[in-house]
Amino acid sequence: MDQLRAIRVFVRVIDEGSFAGAARALDLAPAVVTRLVAELEEHLGSRLLNRTTRRLALTDIGESYLERARRILAELDEAEALVVSATAEPRGHLRVLLPPALAVHQLAKHLPRFNERFPLVTIELHSIGPVETADESFDISILITRNPLSGDFVARRLARSEVIMCAAPEYLDRRSRPQKPQDLAEHNALLPQTVSFNHGVTMRRGTETVTLEPSSKPLLRASHIDTNYAAALHGLGIAGLPSFMIEDALLEKALERVLPEWQLYSLTLWAAMPTRKYLPARTRAFLEFLLEIFGGEDRDPWLAAAGCETAFDREPLVSSFSAD
Repeated sequence: MDQLRAIRVFVRVIDEGSFAGAARALDLAPAVVTRLVAELEEHLGSRLLNRTTRRLALTDIGESYLERARRILAELDEAEALVVSATAEPRGHLRVLLPPALAVHQLAKHLPRFNERFPLVTIELHSIGPVETADESFDISILITRNPLSGDFVARRLARSEVIMCAAPEYLDRRSRPQKPQDLAEHNALLPQTVSFNHGVTMRRGTETVTLEPSSKPLLRASHIDTNYAAALHGLGIAGLPSFMIEDALLEKALERVLPEWQLYSLTLWAAMPTRKYLPARTRAFLEFLLEIFGGEDRDPWLAAAGCETAFDREPLVSSFSAD
């Protein structure tokens, strides 16, 4: 007896509700379906189905066996798909959820290289706001978090992004460059709405910490972080922005880091997927591409590229910032 074949036929009989229905679905003769189920029961030494002229009913042991049989078949199908994916060329449609700032300032500029490598993969990006957990309706969710991850999904670290203070050189030439955290009180502050200084803000340099007391109302508080970015570029004031967002501006000297020895806080970027189960070749290829371009380590590749990494090693601080 081909036990695996008999198990598949047994499960299909239950799914179709009859031997005849299973025979049609599997393109087998009804007698073959009946024989395979009977051989399976004989092999197990137990009746799985109660048969009448009108209906089939699982026995108690049949119900338990069916549950485990489905699990075994699912694992086998997944294993086969995994082997096929290892040799198959990535193709098909990929759905990705990610924060808008990351889509605009990072992913978009790398997509031509991905397309050159995998021309048969089409990509659908959804960027509607902050992303802090995996969404099962997407192949990959790119998360930006401040706290340890939790949830029913698997994630790979992509990089760490430090939130730094920056301003246009023209603004700093006009208003002077802060030499210590307390000097920030004399400057225009550009803040996202998710950051509150009502209880002060703590900055760190090595083991030294400074807490700045609440000052006057910020000159600009915007719900869209790209507004703060644009305002800083045009010389309105000093903004706190994530490094992945301002990499190009730092490289082009359009923005300058302020108080580079002092740290505000850091964010972690993750590529998350709903489960640990089989990944299509297109999803695996995109995940590997993300790890390649962002580094996959607990470090900030954008500040390193711009040559303005924080001067002191330390643990990242936590804040309520979200890159929307």
